[in-house]
Amino acid sequence: MKLSQYLSAFLFVAFMAASPVAHAQQEGGTKAEAQDMTTKAVFLINTQGRGAAFDAFDKADGGFKKKDLYVFVYDLEGVNVFHAANKALQGKNLITLKDPNGKLLIADIVSTCKDKGEGWVDYMWFDKDIGKVLAKSSFVKKTNDDLCVGVGVYTH
Repeated sequence: MKLSQYLSAFLFVAFMAASPVAHAQQEGGTKAEAQDMTTKAVFLINTQGRGAAFDAFDKADGGFKKKDLYVFVYDLEGVNVFHAANKALQGKNLITLKDPNGKLLIADIVSTCKDKGEGWVDYMWFDKDIGKVLAKSSFVKKTNDDLCVGVGVYTH
């Protein structure tokens, strides 16, 4: 394994282990709920602006943190602009981040927004609560000002 692969794997586990979202002890969100939350998040950014939207995404009672669902936002270069579950990711360019199977997950998320405007992206994601990597699917959608907004669900 090359040094870059070790670094990518280390970063993946380190970033994911820091996530405070607990879902192993609760019912997980559904794909329909993730798609609905993403659509509402994009609408809020498009109508209220980033600041107001990001504030709402962070609030426990803002309607954007339900079950294990939360909003994440990337620019079209792969820089994390907002992450409700892991603030350590914000400001980092993660375009080369690979899941444990080697999939460039952020690149796939960004290209889905660029090429299709919206869609589902499947990848593997570390669940710190149970200490395992699980299958996850995120619905992502592009905003009017070229951000890529998403909400994911575990599909295990």
